[in-house]
Amino acid sequence: MINWLQRFWITPVVLILGVLVWELAVAFFHIEAWILPSPSAIVLELSQSLEHLQEHVLTTLRIALMGMAMGVTIGVCFASMFHLLPPVKKAFYPLILLSQNIPMIALAPLLVVWFGFGDFPKLLVVAIICFFPVTISTLDGLAQTDSMLLTYFRMSGASRWQQFIKCEWPSALPSFFSGFKLSATYSVMGAVIAEWLGAEKGLGKMMIIASKSYATERLFVAILLVVGLSLGLFLLITILEKGLLRKYEGRVNETQNL
Repeated sequence: MINWLQRFWITPVVLILGVLVWELAVAFFHIEAWILPSPSAIVLELSQSLEHLQEHVLTTLRIALMGMAMGVTIGVCFASMFHLLPPVKKAFYPLILLSQNIPMIALAPLLVVWFGFGDFPKLLVVAIICFFPVTISTLDGLAQTDSMLLTYFRMSGASRWQQFIKCEWPSALPSFFSGFKLSATYSVMGAVIAEWLGAEKGLGKMMIIASKSYATERLFVAILLVVGLSLGLFLLITILEKGLLRKYEGRVNETQNL
């Protein structure tokens, strides 16, 4: 605990100082609340809206988690296929790179036109945002597998599939989790963007209503909740990463010491 405080003490200190400067600046310059509310006003709005926020938060979290699950699954499948089938990678990898240049704000309305106003187009928006970091990072991790370890597996008579499952995939786990954590942070914002297209509830819907009514405090509350959800997912995946990596690193070390 002491080591953690020594490493990360500067971040909360800077954050607290920033909030204090913000509070004092709003009071000193008499800035209107609809332009820039003070931190205390935002906290007050949050405390007064807790009963109504749960439904919005759960709706956005559900879309984010389901869409992220879709995106991560697709990303792992694409990365595995590209690694195992190089001709397929040559054919489709450039197309995946090009797809990321399409603005989501332009693609999302088309998904609504094609699939309606239900959850499916919202899930697609999140999945499209999430699959790319996982695909690229996992593919890089698979390509960086220890060549000596792979040689050992081949000399032991392991099949191509066994090499992939027992050697290449465990070695790619750190890279996979790097992309997974990025996807987690993107997923909540992707869900919010999807809700902008048309939703009855959710943090995205809350933002639209707040901006149209100049309820800037409520808009900041929604932003804080989006940040909080993103950080929460990031921390959960980090904990999962540490647990799995300890397990697989132990196996890899045992194999290397044989």
